[in-house]
Amino acid sequence: MNGISPEALRREIESVATLVARAGGRAWLVGGAVRDDLLAGPGRAAAVKDADIEVFGLDAGTLRRTIESRYACDECGVSFGVMKLKRFPIDVSLPRRESKCAPGHKGFSIHSDPSLSIEEAASRRDFTINAIYRDPLDGTLADPFGGAKDLERRILRHVSDKFSEDPLRVLRGMQFVARFDLDPAAETLALCRSIGMEGLAKERMMEEWSKLLLRGRTVSKGLGFLRSAGWLRFFSELERLVGCRQDPHWHPEGDVWNHTLAALDAFARERTGDDAEDLIVGLAVMCHDFGKPATSAYDPVAGRIRSKGHDEAGVAPTLSFLRRLTAEERILREVPPLVRCHMRPYAMWKSKAGDSAVRRLSVQAGRIDRLLRVARADAVGAGAEGDHPELRWLAERADALRVKDSAPKPILLGRHLIALGCRPSPKFGEWLGACYEAQLDGRFADLDGAIAFFRQIANRPDA
Repeated sequence: MNGISPEALRREIESVATLVARAGGRAWLVGGAVRDDLLAGPGRAAAVKDADIEVFGLDAGTLRRTIESRYACDECGVSFGVMKLKRFPIDVSLPRRESKCAPGHKGFSIHSDPSLSIEEAASRRDFTINAIYRDPLDGTLADPFGGAKDLERRILRHVSDKFSEDPLRVLRGMQFVARFDLDPAAETLALCRSIGMEGLAKERMMEEWSKLLLRGRTVSKGLGFLRSAGWLRFFSELERLVGCRQDPHWHPEGDVWNHTLAALDAFARERTGDDAEDLIVGLAVMCHDFGKPATSAYDPVAGRIRSKGHDEAGVAPTLSFLRRLTAEERILREVPPLVRCHMRPYAMWKSKAGDSAVRRLSVQAGRIDRLLRVARADAVGAGAEGDHPELRWLAERADALRVKDSAPKPILLGRHLIALGCRPSPKFGEWLGACYEAQLDGRFADLDGAIAFFRQIANRPDA
């Protein structure tokens, strides 16, 4: 599956369809691949990354024998009538009926039925834009719910009232609106407002939030959809940003909610394409002002609204928000420091901070290059386009000190102390910590200097 080109994938899709036709059935490509081709425009093909194929007219046994005559398949999904090809990102399934039998997005009873009509099969899908079928062999379109017209009009519309049976679909709507610049239909928003979250699994929610941040062209539209759908009530950290006032001199864009949306759109315009890095930075931009609702107040002496300490105060709600979406240690470890430090670039530039402060910032923030991206999105979100001298200064200092993408590694390690004749003890941590602080201060830059400093603090001339 890894490394297959879109052209090669299309050839395999046609190969599957040909096998099915020879066996007496008909294969239809459905979902994202069809939607993306239509969005690409007449005569153009999207870069297909995966494919869903539904097969009509063959029973489960015949379909399995037909597909396995050429392709190896994973067992996962077979019980639901889905065959996952091992070497290619292609799922082959029978049309199926779904009935709600338990809460949540997994609470469905599923029955494959190759005799279903395309309209019946499409009725279980979420949005009309994902319920368009195309025959890979002759190009015929089947569009029982008008998804192609909705795409032309840039409308996001649910297929049927069955939409409300799966609450995850609201979050899918959020990222679709952001990715494809869609406007939700009024009736779809009304239906979303009636849907509860029903304890959605973290990993499924995180998948949709990740698509919002990594693929959304206008992230603000996705969050606007979430607000209009009444779902900010499930994400209180975001909901509290709405109406949280800011000083209009520094924030002409309005409240913290508007600022956050503008900052996220600025982030999206400068994504690097490294999904792992972009996700960390995007989450930090989303969360960077979570501390403002608790700290913002009018200062009568200064004559303006201030949010003193909002950077530190934002760490706890950031962790609360993230823990509802993921248990991934890397995200929980690396996003909060960026929130805590997002004001530091400007403060350090203004105070003409020295090299020691820059080194320490690299430790506190985790990575200065990420912090620069968060700070830039923050500034642009407040209307400060163009050059940012504080960010340029910090980038140059971090480059010169070689701490832009990582904190300095400790020069003196425990093994060095043992080699000097020290026996392991609780003092090791204290000594090594003091030596690292001195290293950040620039007191030494090599192992000889580190050992000399250690001898000084440990009062060990023999060491």
